[in-house]
Amino acid sequence: MSGRNVDPVFKNASREARVALFLFGAAMAWIVGYGALRGYGRKAEDLVFVCGFPDWIFWGVVVPWVACLGASIWFGLRFMKDDDLGPEKREGLDD
Repeated sequence: MSGRNVDPVFKNASREARVALFLFGAAMAWIVGYGALRGYGRKAEDLVFVCGFPDWIFWGVVVPWVACLGASIWFGLRFMKDDDLGPEKREGLDD
């Protein structure tokens, strides 16, 4: 792609998509991995509760979801760019 002009809208969209996919992959890896390692094969007497949740649910689901909520707010308010897409065409008036 070197030497060619890349549309800035495409450049921003692909950058945003890469970050979104990275955040999704990291969250999925943590939630599935932590749940698989800490949630299975435990005895009932070994369960510890945090804020009313079993510890593996709290650290493996609740905390990552809250972190993803924060990341989504940051992504939408600070990271995404508002690109100019050109003049808006009105239906039936502009051809």
